Amino acid sequence: MTRNRSHLGVCSTGNLCERSVGDSLCDSSGGGSGIGRAVCQRLAQEGASVAVVDLSIDSANDTLRRLARDAPGQDHVALAADVSRSESVRALMEQIQSRFLAPPRVAVNSAGITRDEFLLRLSEEAFDSVLNVNLKGTFLITQAVAQSIVTSGQDGGSIINMGSIVGKVGNLGQGNYAASKAGVEGLTKTAAKELAKFGICCNTILPGFIATPMTEKVPQKVLDKFAGMIPLGRLGRPEDVADVCAFLATEDSKYITGASIEVTGGLFL
Repeated sequence: MTRNRSHLGVCSTGNLCERSVGDSLCDSSGGGSGIGRAVCQRLAQEGASVAVVDLSIDSANDTLRRLARDAPGQDHVALAADVSRSESVRALMEQIQSRFLAPPRVAVNSAGITRDEFLLRLSEEAFDSVLNVNLKGTFLITQAVAQSIVTSGQDGGSIINMGSIVGKVGNLGQGNYAASKAGVEGLTKTAAKELAKFGICCNTILPGFIATPMTEKVPQKVLDKFAGMIPLGRLGRPEDVADVCAFLATEDSKYITGASIEVTGGLFL
């Protein structure tokens, strides 16, 4: 890609590029599997240097080994962090800036967990644990990346937060998850308003039913039923979401901020 935004990205999984992705640093939380891994791979293919972030360093390293390194000066790193803890996020940003001598310009927050239960039986602990990772973790990474960009004195960047169509329509047994993802969307719209003056675009992606490790525990007959509800006739793939992330990481999306982009195959039209 020749469409510049800065050059380091962080991808966080279960867990940021100048906007030609080609010479950017990207940070992706939740990068150790599923959507986060696909995002890391796509950004690396576009020439970005990627910081792969996951709670599990083994998972992050597994993703690291799969990343392209074809662009001049391209470098990647795997890092472990608990995105729900502010001290862990601070240490993560220090590691990234120490290695690359620059803040990430693209951040993809894809870290997420589920603790499903019907509302009448949902425990406070299960509610809190999901919001701590999915919503608080997104807040902490968004804040830390924005602070690092502003402090650098070099405006511009893209923060891409992973919501869910469930945050828009709800889902049986997922009150905690739906609340967390609805919160991500509201947080991102607010961040878009506050950070626009620094040239930082903030957008939310709302995946529908995507085939990831999180769906492996869902019975096949249920997955088949979901596929039958989707106008395009199939579950989504992590790469479908990664393609949208790649677009939002580039200057092609420079006039898009505060948007919520559904990647659902037409589900709930």
